[in-house]
Amino acid sequence: MIVIAHLSDIHIGATPGSVDRANAVMRYLDAVPGDLDVVLVTGDIADHGVAEEYEEARKLLTSRHPVLVGPGNHDVREEFRRVLLGASDPGGRPINQVYRSSKAVYAMCDSSIPPRQNPGHLDDETLAWLEGVLEGERELPVFVAFHHPPVVLHSPIVDAIRLHRHEALESLLARHPNVAAVLVGHAHTAAATTFAGRPLLVGPGVISTLKLPWEEGGTSTDTCADYDVPPSIAFHVFDDDGRMTTHYRVIM
Repeated sequence: MIVIAHLSDIHIGATPGSVDRANAVMRYLDAVPGDLDVVLVTGDIADHGVAEEYEEARKLLTSRHPVLVGPGNHDVREEFRRVLLGASDPGGRPINQVYRSSKAVYAMCDSSIPPRQNPGHLDDETLAWLEGVLEGERELPVFVAFHHPPVVLHSPIVDAIRLHRHEALESLLARHPNVAAVLVGHAHTAAATTFAGRPLLVGPGVISTLKLPWEEGGTSTDTCADYDVPPSIAFHVFDDDGRMTTHYRVIM
């Protein structure tokens, strides 16, 4: 059995409470009695992409569990690399990372478009990198993660800035049956659907929750973000039968 903790959109620096909300989530994860296979953080780590926000995030995103952190549309690749990843030669290329354990492979792709554009895109370099990861791993399940959802979620604000060029990714995943699931963020709401015949699971937002059109305030960009709802996370469980089950937890 594989257990993945999935959180997204912590937006350090967005509000005075952003650090406390992220800290509550990470302390909760450290306090769970069992071991997690990985903690995936699918983007928008900093709100303004500045060094001070990444310095805070670097202290927060530590755990006794393995942690894999990817960028989102609010992040800046150079500062992300230099401060959060400790790269000696930070550059502007996509931040693509792979983490391998004895039970699974986790491919964290960079779907951001510099400089800090809201829609997402997996460029040719990233798609080639992902294909290399998938070609090199035929036995273990692979979890593909990035920031922008590649499908419509029926949240107009998010749908307008979702992942572009999803057809190339869909075709790539279709050629690799050991891709177990696609894990994304960006929507600031927990959601579950499918993509390329696999589960597509959207991690809830830590900083806020976006209301949907049928909820009060969910049709206006000024009122759709609810900062009073506590942060939440997802636990994805991949069992020996190849079934993916997701549990959600609100962190008070």
